Amino acid sequence: MQHIYDQFIADLLNTRWYEYLAVAFGIISVWYSRRENILVYPTGLINTIIYIYLSAKGHLLGEATVNLYYTIMSISGWYMWGKKNAVNEKVLHISFSTNKERMQQLLFFAVFYAVIFFALSYFKKMFFDGVIPWADALASATAFTGMWLMTKKKVESWYWWIATNVASIPLYFVKHYVFTSVYYVVLLIMAIAGLLAWVQKVKEQRRASVAAKTITF
Repeated sequence: MQHIYDQFIADLLNTRWYEYLAVAFGIISVWYSRRENILVYPTGLINTIIYIYLSAKGHLLGEATVNLYYTIMSISGWYMWGKKNAVNEKVLHISFSTNKERMQQLLFFAVFYAVIFFALSYFKKMFFDGVIPWADALASATAFTGMWLMTKKKVESWYWWIATNVASIPLYFVKHYVFTSVYYVVLLIMAIAGLLAWVQKVKEQRRASVAAKTITF
């Protein structure tokens, strides 16, 4: 425990300003996502662009790829969340996945995990000794899945975010990004809160829909 504490303090003192900036905007972005606010995307872009650099620097190639994917999907999600119909109402609403969609999500995760794992295993052998294939692939594949579902406003996205955060806490700690490791602890708590908030919103939407149908009838 003393060794872990000493490493934490030493690495915290060596944390660069841009890592603090990335963490701050990451927390702001998750806060906006919990509130279903479209500002989740512009704030998130600042976070992901910085983390592309940090992850590549720490030989976390899977995480670097994830943050590049985040950047692309943030632009897509920004567009999808902002879409409105002819009467200026939001087109996309928070919803639960169907059983078929859940199976698709598991398949999506499995494919990305396998691809990332074998790619990182190759990179570890040929280029970067510091790569941790199974852990990096787990954090990356769950994040790929979570971001994909977030752009579709699926409640299940939060389960994948929770898995990503749990995997990322020790992954970044062993790479000496301890401030980022603590950041993922905060994100884990916020992801649980986000899950509860979105479940509550779906329930409210359903009650409103039932009430509207009753009035119409």
